[in-house]
Amino acid sequence: MQILLVGCSGFVGRELVPLLLGQGHRLSLLSRQARPLAGLSHSDLVRLQGDPSQAATWQQPELQAALASAEAVINLAGEPIADKRWTAAQRQLLFDSRVATTHQLVAALSALAAQPALARPQVLISGSAIGYYGTSLSERFGEASPAGRDLLGRLCAAWEAEAQAAAGLCRLVILRTGIVLAADGGALGKMLPIFRAGFGGPIGSGQQWMSWISRRDFCRLIAAALVDPSYEGPYNAVAPEPCSMTSFASQLGKVLGRPSLLPVPGPILQLLLGDGAQVVLEGQHVRPERLQEQGFVYETPELKTALAAATSPGPR
Repeated sequence: MQILLVGCSGFVGRELVPLLLGQGHRLSLLSRQARPLAGLSHSDLVRLQGDPSQAATWQQPELQAALASAEAVINLAGEPIADKRWTAAQRQLLFDSRVATTHQLVAALSALAAQPALARPQVLISGSAIGYYGTSLSERFGEASPAGRDLLGRLCAAWEAEAQAAAGLCRLVILRTGIVLAADGGALGKMLPIFRAGFGGPIGSGQQWMSWISRRDFCRLIAAALVDPSYEGPYNAVAPEPCSMTSFASQLGKVLGRPSLLPVPGPILQLLLGDGAQVVLEGQHVRPERLQEQGFVYETPELKTALAAATSPGPR
């Protein structure tokens, strides 16, 4: 397939792009980076210049042309949630980089649909997050659960609402992604140096839920949803067994052969990230009900094997 990738040049893209190329797909990459995925060479990899965080600056004719030559679109654009304090400007960027980007994509799809002579993508895979459900120590969330009322719940609901406008234009798959595990980024990437130094431990109370998925399985899920027409609607992109932060820290310590007894106080994280600390200090127990009904087969459904695979010295 000819696939247009939006916001796939970072942490997820480092594994997703080689996987898709290895399956014979042809890719165009819309990225904010001047040289995304440095070192990757493939004759089918073409960069389309643009900045997903500044969707208002996109030129609709250019975007429509890119979409007209694509059979599928993967939209994972979004400013990282927990990297910076949530100032007013940062909150706006969190929304714009997701909601405005998706609005622009769907507007361009709609414009193509109004021109029957032009081809348009047949499937849109659009990102979301399990922050959609809000946070809770006791509730269990499936795809039918309502959106939360906190900032992340409102953000994800608005993000998905923009994507839903494409439902009549193409097959739409929405992935509510959990904590993606890989050693070179994300939450695990930030924790590894501390644990390897022997100072690791649970963050905050340790009782908060972590609903996770290995990056490998997340990319495999995207690849499956591209070509299997039975995938449609929202899916919780998480592994079957969520765990507590304490269990996560204990398993990571065991995999690394290092102690994991020193808790990281929540107030320290809040000083660094402000409101963004809630991503780590609070959590939600999310089950992949629809993926299990779909029969998706995980390579690493258990946390121990996922952490071992992510932290092994071999290439991933």
